[in-house]
Amino acid sequence: MLVASSAAAQPAAVAVAFDRHHVRPVLAEGQANRATGRAVTADDPVRVASISKLVTTLGVMRLVDGGTLDLDRDVSDYLGYPVRNPAFPDTPITLAMLLSHRSSLLDGPDLYIIPLGHTIRETLADPRVWDPAHAPGSDWFHYTNLNFPVVASVMERVTNERFDRLMARLVLRPLGLGACFNWGEGCSAAQAARAVVLYRDSGEVAKDDLKGALPACPVVVDEGQPCDLARYVPGWNGALFGPQGGLRISMRDLARVGQLLARHGKGFLSPAAMERMVAPAWTLSADNGLGEDGTHSGFFCAYGLAVHHIGGGGPACHDDLFGDGVQRLGHAGDAYGLRAGLWVDPATGRGLAFFTTAVPAGSKGTRSAFSAAEENVVSRALPAH
Repeated sequence: MLVASSAAAQPAAVAVAFDRHHVRPVLAEGQANRATGRAVTADDPVRVASISKLVTTLGVMRLVDGGTLDLDRDVSDYLGYPVRNPAFPDTPITLAMLLSHRSSLLDGPDLYIIPLGHTIRETLADPRVWDPAHAPGSDWFHYTNLNFPVVASVMERVTNERFDRLMARLVLRPLGLGACFNWGEGCSAAQAARAVVLYRDSGEVAKDDLKGALPACPVVVDEGQPCDLARYVPGWNGALFGPQGGLRISMRDLARVGQLLARHGKGFLSPAAMERMVAPAWTLSADNGLGEDGTHSGFFCAYGLAVHHIGGGGPACHDDLFGDGVQRLGHAGDAYGLRAGLWVDPATGRGLAFFTTAVPAGSKGTRSAFSAAEENVVSRALPAH
């Protein structure tokens, strides 16, 4: 049964339950746009933040299956220049390390946001983006957005395709998704008109107040510079279309991505590729990892190639969002006041895709390191859990 409330309810929240064969909206409340009073629905595209990393990795694995990429090859070979942590100049960095946050890269002060006209190579030459204390490929996890612009640059370089177009070809169109990265290839003006505006808990607009139209420029540019994507060379700057967080997708379509995970990638990825993607590449032991906030919060306890495992337990873990002790996999999203999740129980194939907006920064729930808003959505969307 769909839970709904008046369009005036705040914050906006949507949840879609699914299993291997069915998709079912179970929660829709609040406004997609407060200025117009438009009620939110399960078909409205929203910026799902770091869930984008999981979808980006589906594209990587398609290229791995096709023999174009090797997860364990030095990415320097693909990019055509050395990619090295200055403190560990003899240690290669691979796609597997980047996708599992074991590359020794750091975000610094948002250095993963690289405007048009600049290059990923310039960014990698900045010593602020490297961890001098932990070698690439060690058992040290540090959640880092910058890993994914490097991955996207590799993808662009080997295919000679711009990232948003490449992802539409490899993933979004084959799965029948009306989705896109940074309002690039794959999203229409009609979809932009249904965009969910992201608000902070103060009520301030944080992102995607599009005024009913696609943005004039879908990428970040320096002030006063033109948005001349026609001159862009694929591979120069994989950050442009937000492989780490720029995916716009509805919860109905995100649930379809969840169904792919529930079916273990059948018909889309080889069993070997899916197993490599899902299997934990890192597991928490004592204090061998840091989250995006730079703390040992117990939010991350096991992580594959952009696949986050939760509910596994352990003395330092606080990752049981659902509060039922069931182990799930997927990914969380947290940016611009939004919290989102795509979580699947691989044993039963049942899962949930959801988001909620206007969440206070640093909010924590009562049973986990997730926010109280996420715990609330999960409890209402799946009351049996």
